[in-house]
Amino acid sequence: MRILIVEDELHLAEALKQILKKNNYTVDVVHDGESGLDNALSDIYDLIILDIMLPKMDGINVLKNIREEGIEVPVILLTAKGEISDKVIGLDSGADDYLAKPFATEELLARIRAMSRRKGEIIPDNSLKYGDIELNTATLKLLKGSKEVKITLKESELLEFLILRKNIVTSKELIIEKLWGYDSEAEHNHVEVYISFLRKKLIFLNSEVTINTIRGVGYVLEGKN
Repeated sequence: MRILIVEDELHLAEALKQILKKNNYTVDVVHDGESGLDNALSDIYDLIILDIMLPKMDGINVLKNIREEGIEVPVILLTAKGEISDKVIGLDSGADDYLAKPFATEELLARIRAMSRRKGEIIPDNSLKYGDIELNTATLKLLKGSKEVKITLKESELLEFLILRKNIVTSKELIIEKLWGYDSEAEHNHVEVYISFLRKKLIFLNSEVTINTIRGVGYVLEGKN
């Protein structure tokens, strides 16, 4: 799951980044509204944590622009303001949730899990099932029945993305944008390496699930589901 944090308080932004990374989320951070909007418009994020009071462009206008472009990514607004009117404006502008500073990190993590469940992407125990395999994104384990294998965070992110797009061909370009970021220097061979790693682990598990290459197009996850 890839999360964008748009927060101009540098210490808070860095703290949130480290907390989310420890919980196996992929995180990008920017510190002003214009950069936040630019990143958000790439449409590679599963969730955005957006401060209202930002330099260059405030969070409400960032949010309005995101929604006007038809991007439906869940957005959690952060603000030091606690007034009901600010909450109403934020929700009316397209926010999915609202969290007033200061807040407990446990509450933020709970809100993120709730957003994930609402989208139907991740079930409460952080596991995804497809065919005869189960991916646990919290423990970074891939299982088939009683047999399991440890995987890396990047492998987990890639397999999660393919599971969510099951039976749909996914291009290398889209994988790079989703896993490394749209301005990343990652190349096609990075994707090929991680696809190879995952294939070997599926073979190790004797899984019927396969990652098939569609020449000139990309990859598709297939299996009985």
